[in-house]
Amino acid sequence: MDVTHIRNFSIIAHIDHGKTTLSDRLLFRTGTIAARDMEDQLLDSMDLEKERGITIKAHPVTMYYKAKNGETYELNLIDTPGHVDFAYEVSRSLSACEGAVLIVDAAQGVEAQTVANVHLASKLNLMIIPVINKIDLPHADVEQAKAQLEDILAIPGELAIPASAKENIGIEEILEAVVARIPAPTPTANGILQALAFDSYFDTYKGVVTHVRLFDGVLKAGMQVRLLHSGKLVDIKEVGSFNPKPYVRDQLTVGETGYFTANIKSPAEVKMGDTITDAKRPAPSLAGFKEIHPMVFSGIYPINTSDYEHLKTNLAKLQLNDSAFVFQAESSVALGFGFRCGFLGLLHLEIVQERLRREYEMDIIATYPSVVYQVTMTDGTVKEIDNPAFLPEPNYILKIEEPMVKGFIICPNEYIGDLMMLITEKRGVLDHTETIDSRRVMLTTMLPLSEILIDFHDRIKSITRGYGSMDYEHAGNKESAMVKLDLLVNGESVDAFSCIVHRDKAENRGRILSAKLKEVIPKQQYQVAIQAAIGGKIIARETVSAMRKDVTAKCYGGDITRKRKLLEKQKEGKKRMKSFGSVNIPQEAFIEVLKS
Repeated sequence: MDVTHIRNFSIIAHIDHGKTTLSDRLLFRTGTIAARDMEDQLLDSMDLEKERGITIKAHPVTMYYKAKNGETYELNLIDTPGHVDFAYEVSRSLSACEGAVLIVDAAQGVEAQTVANVHLASKLNLMIIPVINKIDLPHADVEQAKAQLEDILAIPGELAIPASAKENIGIEEILEAVVARIPAPTPTANGILQALAFDSYFDTYKGVVTHVRLFDGVLKAGMQVRLLHSGKLVDIKEVGSFNPKPYVRDQLTVGETGYFTANIKSPAEVKMGDTITDAKRPAPSLAGFKEIHPMVFSGIYPINTSDYEHLKTNLAKLQLNDSAFVFQAESSVALGFGFRCGFLGLLHLEIVQERLRREYEMDIIATYPSVVYQVTMTDGTVKEIDNPAFLPEPNYILKIEEPMVKGFIICPNEYIGDLMMLITEKRGVLDHTETIDSRRVMLTTMLPLSEILIDFHDRIKSITRGYGSMDYEHAGNKESAMVKLDLLVNGESVDAFSCIVHRDKAENRGRILSAKLKEVIPKQQYQVAIQAAIGGKIIARETVSAMRKDVTAKCYGGDITRKRKLLEKQKEGKKRMKSFGSVNIPQEAFIEVLKS
């Protein structure tokens, strides 16, 4: 196809604003999908994606559209994930486009992720086409949505296209706007092959299938190419495009989007954002590449220890289709053998655990999630710690820095006070507030990543009766008074319950964990002390009382000294037992505490 007739675009939106429904309608209207093959959420192939209404994996698709001017255009749509955990994946997908269709819900208006995605698209100089979706809803307010586009995003309201993907309204106008407003691709490397790898997945028969966008040159089977950042030379076996299933083509030319297969066995060898160029005549690298680093870590253990090898195999299979997921073997005194896993964020962690349970039918237990702390030692060396077990002794530590995030919370006016209390409780600092319209405000805040891991999003939803929305971006590290909290059972530390917490919150967390553990540890023949400690200092304690045999039952009447003698003898025995007795904590106890 002639380069002037190619348009590359993406669809960006907040969660649940109708992005996937619109992409279904575009596929149907351009004839890419036949009526008999049509189904809802066509590009979302996973059950989890369909259930939750979210996109987890990006998916490109090539459509051919005959415009009103009589010309036929090749439209390459790259469907992107909407969640902040996959922000780098979104940025690589957007850098493969020249334009973006921005969807705003006519009933809900501009939300937190709408703002974040527009900033990302603006940074990459994309042409933005605003679409106000769901105009068929009874409480839709199109004028209000236009006003928000102008006030918050500085996009002229008259450029917005009113549409309803569900009712098939405005689809033709969107396709015409894509052809008219989005610029055609321009070659960048004087005819030398230069392509961006923006995603990959593993196919059992073909090996790694890499999604590419060509910026210059030609890509065809039989060529030898170089992956610039990994330095690997590979031979191209097959090239093609998606409609939305893959189909083979002779070649991909300037501006086109598609895939290639080569002699690549592991997705880890193809780095997302890598530049692909001719092995003999290399072109310059495309900007924006960075290594993906996990932000959140959690230990995953099989509940039945005999499932260890099975779990290892299944984690390796998951990693084939998700190169951002990393794992390595570790063992715990309490939980046995398992794996330390790294994730991009909390949604990513949730998705991986859910897939292990569903797709591979694994019974697993996950430890409390932790983030990566930068620890500066007294000798000047810097260590990255993701597991509390590896935190050095306090006397060797100069400072500990924790990862911070910049959060954007959009909420109705009447809930500002409650949300500010929540931010303060989570050790956050409110930067500033902006009024969006007569009903809503946007709070910009700095928060520690560790504080928003567990229940922050749920708390926002419950405080604002479901009307609040949140988005965040990573904002470097900041020095904090972090300490390691240990839980001692009968004087012995239990590594599975260790965590790194802020000094101000350590006592409260220690009390909660001790109280929970007291409920689940079975009674022994002697008293068992459960203690929460920071270093050598005990900050909370609970006691599991002993199972007591009534040794005085055989005494009826008689002298009190006889009873006292028997009780003293029992006390001595319990004391001796306690000195060498060990408490066996049942697996159920771990599961209960980690759930809490």
